[in-house]
Amino acid sequence: MSKLGTIGARLHRGEVSYDFIGHKKLWFTVSLVLIAISLIGLFARGLALGIEFKGGVEYQANVKVTSSTVDDFTSAVKATNAKDLGDPVVTTIGEDKVRVQTKPLAQDDITKVRAAIAKEAGVSPDQVSNSQIGASWGSQIANKAILALIVFLVLVFAVIWIYFREPKASMAAIIALLHDVLITVGVYALIGFDVTPATVIGVLTILGYSLYDTVVVFDKIRENTRGITGSNRYTYSDATNLAVNQTIVRSINTTLIALMPVGSILVVGTVVLGTGPLKDLSLALFIGIAVGAYSSIFIAPALLATFKEREPGMQALRRRVLAKRAATGTTAVGKPVAVAAAGTGGATVATDTPTAAGAKAGASAKKDRPKASSPVASSRPVKSTSGAGRPQPTRKPRSKRGK
Repeated sequence: MSKLGTIGARLHRGEVSYDFIGHKKLWFTVSLVLIAISLIGLFARGLALGIEFKGGVEYQANVKVTSSTVDDFTSAVKATNAKDLGDPVVTTIGEDKVRVQTKPLAQDDITKVRAAIAKEAGVSPDQVSNSQIGASWGSQIANKAILALIVFLVLVFAVIWIYFREPKASMAAIIALLHDVLITVGVYALIGFDVTPATVIGVLTILGYSLYDTVVVFDKIRENTRGITGSNRYTYSDATNLAVNQTIVRSINTTLIALMPVGSILVVGTVVLGTGPLKDLSLALFIGIAVGAYSSIFIAPALLATFKEREPGMQALRRRVLAKRAATGTTAVGKPVAVAAAGTGGATVATDTPTAAGAKAGASAKKDRPKASSPVASSRPVKSTSGAGRPQPTRKPRSKRGK
């Protein structure tokens, strides 16, 4: 078994663990900092909405791309002095194509800009393709994208509530999803990539991925906390922390496997193609998968534990558990604590974890059982085996011997 597989097995059995829930303030602080940076990027720079959302005219022409291509075409388009032209957006696609985007123009100005692009590219105007998108159509696309996100979040809340029968699980999952969306959109604002319909598709996709990972962790939490109030061995936070440790290796493996092909598509779309749906889609997927894995491990379980620990029943359970630990001298579930107990010679006693509690209880009782100073003869007859391996007859009691 590989080293990572060995660590994963030990984490699943509760032999080793990291206190994820105990460091929740650190994770919350990191997330708040990332969200603050994202909001600053959104308000300071804003999103670079693609032509599909704000409307405009797009031109494409075949040309040998050089280091001065963008500047040359920008100057050629501005020289037309078209009405409401604004600053044209010129990008290269690979090494043999250029794309020019402008604001919505009148038909005469569209023809004028098209001729200027053809002249700069050294081709006829017929070889320059152009497409016009109205501002109203772009506004409809933006509104539908926002509506799709709202419907998605509402359905997610309802489905998780029905599946786990726990509204607090739905709240934790929704907050984690909003966390992922804000950071992903903030990165788009800071980098300056265009937001296109492919970006919206990528965001909705990463929400599904993040939700899937979160549900897996929550399902393990439900398994570990079933009937927890009937025991005084561990708190809800202890059981939640064990669930995170048991699923973290799986989350890391699936995240890395998902990021590798998405990263390859991002490199191809950015470096090779230069622009297009592949770049927009892959960037949203790459950022979203990474942030979604982080929220599924560090944010969502910690939020759920925080919400549940406020319930009166869980607070009473915590008091009982802490009182029991104070009486036995232990400090935390799953951590060895030296206890100088009478008759043990100051041996180190390890407290139980939720999953290992049943197995260790019997072993501990057997280990701590006092040993007899001399063997005790059994009153029951014991069968022995001879060298031939055949059972030998036992000697009957005197009262049952035949006369």
